[in-house]
Amino acid sequence: MNKALKIVLVLLICVCCVSCEKKEEENETESDAITEKEIVVEEINKIPVASYQVSRSFPVENPDDTLAMNSIVSFDGYTGQGEFYVESDSSSFDLYVNSIRVDFKKDGMYRVDYSDYGVNGKNSIQVSNIKPKGSKVVIYVPYPVLIDGELKEEGFNEDTFKLISDIIESDIAYGFSSASLAVIRHGKLIYNNTWGYLNSYDAMGNRIENGVNADNDTMYDLASVTKVFGVNYAMQKLVSDGYVSTDDLVCEYLGKEFYENTVDSYGAGIDVEIMKKWKSEMTIGDVLRHEAGFPAALRYYYSESEDDDLFSGYEHNEETKQKTYECICKTPLLYEPGTSYLYSDVGYMLMCFVIEEVSGMSLDDYLKMNFFMPLNLSRITYNPLENGYEINDCAATEISGNTRGGLIDFPGVRTYTLQGEVHDELAYYSMNGVSGHAGLFSSAKDLAKLAYVMFTGGYGYNKYFDRNVLDYFISPNSETSGISAMGYTRQGDSDVVWYYGTAADSDTVGHQGWTGTLVMIDFTRDIVMVYLTNRINTPVVSESGGFAGGWYTAGTLGFVPEIFSIGLDEDVDIKDQLLSLLNQMTYDSMKLIPEGVNENHPSYANVKSKIEVYRKWVDAYGNEADKNDLKELEDYYNDLIS
Repeated sequence: MNKALKIVLVLLICVCCVSCEKKEEENETESDAITEKEIVVEEINKIPVASYQVSRSFPVENPDDTLAMNSIVSFDGYTGQGEFYVESDSSSFDLYVNSIRVDFKKDGMYRVDYSDYGVNGKNSIQVSNIKPKGSKVVIYVPYPVLIDGELKEEGFNEDTFKLISDIIESDIAYGFSSASLAVIRHGKLIYNNTWGYLNSYDAMGNRIENGVNADNDTMYDLASVTKVFGVNYAMQKLVSDGYVSTDDLVCEYLGKEFYENTVDSYGAGIDVEIMKKWKSEMTIGDVLRHEAGFPAALRYYYSESEDDDLFSGYEHNEETKQKTYECICKTPLLYEPGTSYLYSDVGYMLMCFVIEEVSGMSLDDYLKMNFFMPLNLSRITYNPLENGYEINDCAATEISGNTRGGLIDFPGVRTYTLQGEVHDELAYYSMNGVSGHAGLFSSAKDLAKLAYVMFTGGYGYNKYFDRNVLDYFISPNSETSGISAMGYTRQGDSDVVWYYGTAADSDTVGHQGWTGTLVMIDFTRDIVMVYLTNRINTPVVSESGGFAGGWYTAGTLGFVPEIFSIGLDEDVDIKDQLLSLLNQMTYDSMKLIPEGVNENHPSYANVKSKIEVYRKWVDAYGNEADKNDLKELEDYYNDLIS
């Protein structure tokens, strides 16, 4: 063998050895990774007393003739978490969780942590081959809870949240108030951030310099989002617990006065006796679906005549609230219940009294006892200033009370900046701050956690809703009204994309609030989004009473889910796509400037904010073409203001 061939052979042998060693190292690494995953079995003395997601005894007493399903139970869970309990008098049995075998030393009680093998969606336990015959194995499975997670690990592209943050920050720099965002996916809180100030303007409409920063604990006035997490949650639980049916008549709980006292004070044009009959047949479901026949709203707190049958007063107290109840009973209907749809605050005010009658406690106490305390929510309440919170725990709303910059006046009207007091007039003056249509304050994180319960109906060791009840409440009112459910606003046939974005599926539900709040519960993509702003904490800019905050992108609410849906569950670089989107957003913002307004109008500030964000992204990620596009947009804007 010549010298050159020997050298080649030696090199080949060395390469093979190195390759084998590398492969062996990789195998060891893979083996170590596998062995790091484990199921932990802990022997315990007592099974916790709880309302479990699943409580199942094996073998089943009455076997199904399919046979296979007699040994298997499925339940909801997520990656990174999962536990269940086992109680057995069996000397031997086989147990598999998500097809992974779990061994037990003897009969007894055990806690099993299978977090390493939990999956998003349906998980399963199989119990079979139980010995000796006649012995039993009982499985107890709690509900999933909320744990911390990361955007990227749950499928989100971090660049989308950077863009969302840049837009909000820039809008605040140009005059917007504040915002808070919390996002949950797959049982994990993956984003929680807050921007801006608790109060951005003084009573004269001047920007406050060095204001107090809002933070993730800041509570926002939820406005009509209260309808979902006040009335709907209470009713869903009462129905699940068997205390109420949505087919029940309202008068079964409120008595004959609910319909017998009806008057025709505002000339509805319908015979009073007919209206009384309609109200006597009105169901709870009619009210929850906004099909009860009530007007959208009535100013029970204001009257030009002392003889007004529907005037309850404007004092913020329980006496006025009771008078408001009497006025609601007198309120005439606009149409026969169940025959039409009209979004109504009055109906949800009425539901407050029904819930209080059924539960025997105030609505706020019922929610505290059944939801807020069990879920350990400390930043959600009615009437914050009357429940141990300070002014600076809350984001401010209107800077001139309920006057819309001095355009509205009535006896008792508040004229000071509202902070820690519900903005909604009916909730504050007529319902003592606690109503079914408005009044709740919450941080984004606490509200997201509360909304998370909608996925399984429970949390940890507490059950709140039956699955059938949840499905019923979020289903469309009819085949022709896919946007409306039992109090929820549905995506339907892309009917509310300006809230939930174009990527949300038809079964996505939630609600928005007039103060600038939005909750989105996307069942298909397993996402909860809570976006809270106080966009009305800005000056009034038009004779119609419009607030400056409504002109900013940050105040449009739906831009958040639209942007974070870009690149979702895709491993791609989307910076170029986001740059292109920013270009178009900036151009479109200029087209939204109303005719005849000057540069002091907030629509101009919104344009300048978009240009600023686009410039930032072009500087960071753009090329020469992007720089040229930026200059064209700047020139176009300069032409507008020249």
